[in-house]
Amino acid sequence: MMPKWLPALIINNGYKDWNQYFDDVYRIFGRDFVLDKPVYKNIRLGLKKHPEYNGKSATFWHLISEGKIEEERLPCTYRCERITYPKPIIDNSNDKCLKIWIELRKGEKRIHIWYEDENYLVVLAQRGNYILPWTAFYIKEEHRKKKYNKRWNQYKTPS
Repeated sequence: MMPKWLPALIINNGYKDWNQYFDDVYRIFGRDFVLDKPVYKNIRLGLKKHPEYNGKSATFWHLISEGKIEEERLPCTYRCERITYPKPIIDNSNDKCLKIWIELRKGEKRIHIWYEDENYLVVLAQRGNYILPWTAFYIKEEHRKKKYNKRWNQYKTPS
């Protein structure tokens, strides 16, 4: 059962074209991360502004696109549809329906907040006295779901 705090998806139907849909996705990002920033355990969240892509911050781009080569990332429908998810997941990180663990990546702590029921993962990068929303994505493949469950289990029950 979906928690009351999780908004509906933004589905790309009823839009005249991709640009109109993309503008709406960006407007929601601005509302959730610029006008009313999320809070994780009383720690403020910043935004990774550079490098910008098409005049949009790096944070926005990582939330809605995919690809291994930074400059070649492309918008992903699954990510765009779920642009409403990251802020409420971060704001409600104390909800028991979420699985949270920390991993060290490139010398910094990465906080993983996984809403397994919706197959959605939010990753935050801890940077001293603030946190950056690093990325967020929908997990389609069963083997990846198993991988993230394994990582969560290792974190909560260290050997």
